Amino acid sequence: MTMMRGTPGYMAPEWLTSQITEKVDVYSFGVVVMELISGRKNIDNSLPEESSHLINLLRGKARDNQMSDLIDEHSEDMLSHQEQVIQMMKLAMWCLLNDAGQRPNMSMVVKVLEGGMSIETTILHRFLNTNTVLPLEDNPNAYSVQTQASILSGPR
Repeated sequence: MTMMRGTPGYMAPEWLTSQITEKVDVYSFGVVVMELISGRKNIDNSLPEESSHLINLLRGKARDNQMSDLIDEHSEDMLSHQEQVIQMMKLAMWCLLNDAGQRPNMSMVVKVLEGGMSIETTILHRFLNTNTVLPLEDNPNAYSVQTQASILSGPR
C-alpha cells in the first residue's frame, strides 16, 4: 500500500477519500496562486487561528466582499491592477473547489490565463458553499472537514 505524502495545505480534499484524479494538481495550483497574490504562506501558525489558513481566509473575505484585503500590500503592481488580481483570485477559487469534478482542468486554466475563456459566474457561490478542509493542529498530516448546517439539513 502506498502512503499518502504531500505538503499540508496543498493537498486536495480528495486525498482523504483516495479517489485521486489529475485535478489534485489544479487544487495545488490554486493554493500557489493565492500565496503569490497575498504574499504569505498557505498555513501560517504564527498568525491568530482565524487568519492562519489562507484558503479559509479567502472564503471569509469573499463572503464579506473584501477580497482586495488579501492582495499583498508590498506589491505596487498588484495593488494598481486590483481588478485583474480579483479575477486571478476567482480563478484560484475555481481551482480550490472541494469537488474535483467542478474544478477546471489545467488546459481550461491556461485558456482563462490567455484570455480565451471566462471564469464561470457561479464560482463565488460554489466556493462559498463548500465544506472547509483543515489540517489538524496536533498532526499537520491529518485533516478534518468542517461541514455546514445548510449542507447537512434539507429543505424545511
